[in-house]
Amino acid sequence: MVATEEAPIERLLQAPGDRGERSGRGGTRSARHTLWSMPEGDALHRAARRLQVLVGQELEVETPHPRAAVKQLAPRLDGRRLESVEAIGKNLLLHFEGGLVVRSHLRMKGRWRVFRRDAPILGQPWLVLRGEEYVGAMFNGAVLELDRGVARRLGPDILGEPPDFDAMVRHLRSVDQRREVGDALLDQRLVAGIGNLWKAESLWYARVSPWRRLGDVSDSELRATLEEAHRLMRGRLDGVPGTGQVYRRKGRPCPRCGTPIRSWPQGDGARMAYWCPACQRGEEPKTA
Repeated sequence: MVATEEAPIERLLQAPGDRGERSGRGGTRSARHTLWSMPEGDALHRAARRLQVLVGQELEVETPHPRAAVKQLAPRLDGRRLESVEAIGKNLLLHFEGGLVVRSHLRMKGRWRVFRRDAPILGQPWLVLRGEEYVGAMFNGAVLELDRGVARRLGPDILGEPPDFDAMVRHLRSVDQRREVGDALLDQRLVAGIGNLWKAESLWYARVSPWRRLGDVSDSELRATLEEAHRLMRGRLDGVPGTGQVYRRKGRPCPRCGTPIRSWPQGDGARMAYWCPACQRGEEPKTA
């Protein structure tokens, strides 16, 4: 399910550099892994920027996809004014008049697109918001629901302005210090917005192994990792081009020292960790 991307508004509203997100018939580029394709916190902030063209308008709302239609969002939202759009961590919150807040979470494959109103939209979007000139559409929805306070249970946003690094470190210190730092960084209740890609990249830049226990990582190392995550994600949001140093580069030489990159599943979700065993020294999984 994809929408036509030839509409001029899609190019106008993309953050600089977004044109590198897809190649060919919709696949992502896979040479040296680019940092365009993962819908993490920066992707939600870009979507919030694009959807600002709809704020203040009474919208026509549709939910073409059957899994979204059963939620009965369209009848409740159609004709209401969109008051604001904000990104918090990996969540996008659409605030409508009357106190209704719609939360979307893109998981691994979801996308928000913005088109001119007269542009054809192909496939079955989960949510379509039609304004006076533009249309916002969410594809591959994963999570689309009325918010019931999820955002209030999230940790500090890594893309907050300014980011509250002190609070992030306090949150990371509030949990079991035997927990591996790479696993803890993905816990949205501790720090909101970091996903598997930025976890791998920020730990590499900070020279911290994802397998080290929180209790063995100093506050300064935690803060350095969080600062790298913010720097990388803010750069991506502002259109700074970049390529992955370790993410999805198993077996390839570390850009810093030449040691082959390793990978192994981590945490209850078995998300793949990537690291350089020479640059990021520390305890490692016994079976990797």
